[in-house]
Amino acid sequence: MSGQASTRQASGGLAGDYAAAGFAARIGWGSSPALVVVDAAVAYSDPSSPLYLAGADAALDAMADLVAAARGGGRPVVFTTVRLEAGGWEARHFVAKVPALKVFDPTNPLCGWPERIAPTPSDRVVVKHFASAFFGTDLASGLTACGVDTVVVAGFSTSGCVRATAVDALQHGFRPMVVEQAVADRDPGPHRANLFDLDAKYADVVDLAEAVKHLGTGLGGF
Repeated sequence: MSGQASTRQASGGLAGDYAAAGFAARIGWGSSPALVVVDAAVAYSDPSSPLYLAGADAALDAMADLVAAARGGGRPVVFTTVRLEAGGWEARHFVAKVPALKVFDPTNPLCGWPERIAPTPSDRVVVKHFASAFFGTDLASGLTACGVDTVVVAGFSTSGCVRATAVDALQHGFRPMVVEQAVADRDPGPHRANLFDLDAKYADVVDLAEAVKHLGTGLGGF
């Protein structure tokens, strides 16, 4: 069962109501996808971290599959990372709202990459201070310069930075594909609700195997 189908069926009659009203049509894949891995930090996979996500390990495995496929297919691979200096002056109100973000001080080891997934010299790393990978960064111009038309989104967390990145991908003219198995959240409720809403309005929620297939074919890259 595809990711978008399972997300819809899990919501039962709600999905039918949305579809009848004209939501949840398919955007579809373009011809030139790139992978954006959002905030795959130790902060989300280490149980000692205040930002720990219970589903992080499984999502990291899926991210690793996506990264391998994209590299093998010569597709652009972008990793985002959050960096907030002591005091969080770059995003003061964001940190005030979510004090746990203080773990993203560059001196904190929780900012690092998990062993199973990390950028290589052929990938690009985008440093961000807010939820979206597009806000205040050169991500959109870089992807456009590479001829990218489809942004495959994976990472943490579904209701936060993944959602913001997928919405902004759409608003920058890209086709957003959110990989269901490659995202995770703090609680299953927000996770499921945001996948449903993204699939209804802003992105195609797709299965891991589908995304691997599209990323693993063709040639591209930075």
